[in-house]
Amino acid sequence: MKLNLIIFLRKVWRILFNLNFAITFLILYPLFYIFILSEKTWGIVFQLKRFWAHLILLNVGISYRIRQEAKLDKKGTYIFCANHTSYIDTVATYIAIPNYFHFIGKAELTKIPLFRIFFWRMDIPVDRGSRIGAHKAFSRAASDLKKGISISIFPEGTIHETAPKLNRFKNGPFKLAIENQVPIVPITFKNNWVILPNGRKAKKGGKPTRMEVIIHKPIPTTGMTEADIETLKAHVHSIINQELRK
Repeated sequence: MKLNLIIFLRKVWRILFNLNFAITFLILYPLFYIFILSEKTWGIVFQLKRFWAHLILLNVGISYRIRQEAKLDKKGTYIFCANHTSYIDTVATYIAIPNYFHFIGKAELTKIPLFRIFFWRMDIPVDRGSRIGAHKAFSRAASDLKKGISISIFPEGTIHETAPKLNRFKNGPFKLAIENQVPIVPITFKNNWVILPNGRKAKKGGKPTRMEVIIHKPIPTTGMTEADIETLKAHVHSIINQELRK
């Protein structure tokens, strides 16, 4: 009986989370729409996203603790690579990363009504099922890096049913970092899969608890070549995996 009550309450909380996400987005949508029209005001859109992320967590009782292993240069350009275990990871990204960045997300996000607004020009959709589409996305990301704009990406590509087990990384982020000689910053979301489970685990609902995030030391890519992609990828994978295993 007690277990059934807990599962019921977790399901109710998940519904409240989804409603909170949708309602706060609709309230802020007019502002997103106005400021995303011009590249000059994308910085305002970014700050609104941050405000929205904090609002989402605050309204449903989620606190967070962010540990930085090294201080990042707020004016520096990085590629941020985080593990992906839950839909709340994107929200967490806007809270955890101190630098302005553009997000690379799967093209399916552009099919969500209203939400596709972020991928008009600001964020970068990538069609991983199309070689041409993927090339266009990473060319755009390279252009942003040259402008001094950081990039955030989930190197696993998607949320896997085996989460929180870390899956194989794709080459794209590491090739991008080496070609542009930009440092990579690994990020570990330790327990997002517990807060808002995905896939078959979603039927368990969710629960408000403290989000644990670790921003690891930047890994410089200066002097690396294409021959170092696998080594760099394995290094970042190892850093995040070791933290998850703790």
